[in-house]
Amino acid sequence: MNQRTPTGFRDVLPDEATERERITRQVQDLFAAQGFLPIETPTLEAMDVVNAGTHLPTSPFRFFDSQGDLLAMRPDVTVQVARMCSTRFRHAEGPLRLRYTQRVFRETEGTAQIAPREMTQFGVEDINEDGWQTDASLIALMLDALILSGVDEVTLALATVAPLRALLERSGGSPAWKQAVLAACHASDFVELAALTDGTAAKVDAQGVAPAYARAVYELVHVRGGMDAIDAARRIAEPLGCTDGLDDLARTFAEVEKRCPHARLLVDFSVMSSFDYYTGIVFEAFSPYLGSSIGSGGRYDNMLASFGTARPAAGFAFSLEQAMAASAAQPETGVRKLRIAVPKGALNKDAIESLQAVGFDTAGLEDPGRQLIISTPSADYIIVRPSDAPAFVASGAADCGICGRDSLLESDAQVVQLADLKFGGCRFVVAELADTDAAIKERYRRLGSIRVATKYPNITRAHFARVGVQADIVRLNGNIELAPMTGLAERIVDITATGTTLRENNLVIVDEVLSSTARFFANPSRLRTDARIVELADALAAYAAGAEYEPIAGGTR
Repeated sequence: MNQRTPTGFRDVLPDEATERERITRQVQDLFAAQGFLPIETPTLEAMDVVNAGTHLPTSPFRFFDSQGDLLAMRPDVTVQVARMCSTRFRHAEGPLRLRYTQRVFRETEGTAQIAPREMTQFGVEDINEDGWQTDASLIALMLDALILSGVDEVTLALATVAPLRALLERSGGSPAWKQAVLAACHASDFVELAALTDGTAAKVDAQGVAPAYARAVYELVHVRGGMDAIDAARRIAEPLGCTDGLDDLARTFAEVEKRCPHARLLVDFSVMSSFDYYTGIVFEAFSPYLGSSIGSGGRYDNMLASFGTARPAAGFAFSLEQAMAASAAQPETGVRKLRIAVPKGALNKDAIESLQAVGFDTAGLEDPGRQLIISTPSADYIIVRPSDAPAFVASGAADCGICGRDSLLESDAQVVQLADLKFGGCRFVVAELADTDAAIKERYRRLGSIRVATKYPNITRAHFARVGVQADIVRLNGNIELAPMTGLAERIVDITATGTTLRENNLVIVDEVLSSTARFFANPSRLRTDARIVELADALAAYAAGAEYEPIAGGTR
């Protein structure tokens, strides 16, 4: 008999359960004192409801019930509240202030980091109340609740999605271009965003985008700082008449700063990547000692309209487990050095040269022997396989790292892609044995699928889904070329630089999948709590582009 708990689930023993109970009671008392009333939503929800307003980084658990309805275990409570308010409270007038403490469930299979699949969420939702005062009160309430949960050091990143939405609406760009920009923001892929908004690129003109708007989108998402950052955003958006929401953001920032002097406030327009249902203020809480955010929230005025009744709405939620982890984490003593994941193999030499060029001490990295961590005055370098780098960074074991775009896509890790380092270029291609194309097409006509061998199942699956071809993926770890030669598969997806190996094995390229170069990327939490990462990203990007940059005088703080 298997006595293990399922992966991502665990038992909570009395000592921890007692502490969880204490925190829960104090947080709910705080919410109740502010006039929020308790609600409970069902553990199971119709999949249509879950899909109505969310863009979650992980998938919900899904299954069919005995009536054939597709259900999901709730991955989030906010959408359920929106559904409830648009049905059970459809005719309610005046404010609806609701609070909850509920378990949420998220499937994490395929992600690059270990993550719980069951979490306890504290949250409040404020319906029928609009205005910056409401937003500021909600943010202050979340910060107060985090203090009660034992989180003494927190960075609160906040922004508004309104100017970005205004820029996109007025840009003249095609729906496909706008969707691609939002997808890049949601994926925190600022390298792809740069490509989409490059005013000199032909594809921007082809999408009908006014270059000034494209440039403003890119610049806005990179705005970060204090109150001065709101002024910077205004300078970007004002000439184009897209300052929507910035006045309210400034008022909210000032009010929260006054109410919560213990918190570090950071205006950061990149936090818009969290969800896609927000319409105004967005905010996210980070601890410098955790690799992922503690909680987030914002204004989602349009979500209730998905269920038939439009009305103002805002709220937040945070994880009990994350708050307790942040409380238990101990600040490091002595000098805190950046932890950088450095790839082995073909990318290693250029990665070291790039770090040296921007002022980092890389002594010992060229010949580390059997050492896996090299410590210098600038940084602690964690030497990893490129395919493993996303896992180390996403989990917070490393602050930032370097690997190929392919490794990031294959891992689907929750990281922020900051710079294209422009080395390690290669192509992903689809190849087959020469003179077998007609036979493969006939097999596809008869059977409705083809077999494709690869080391990269996620990239391969996404490609064939994009081109509308049913593919059965055969995962191999090496010698991919053997698959069509032995009949294991009809086609392969693999990396090529020159195509020599393919030609030597009588294989021909029949499609291009993607191109890949090395990327510098960071942990989302560390990006918002450690300014050195932005400084390093800017220097590496300038070096890769051949532009002028100021070398960094060491990486310690």
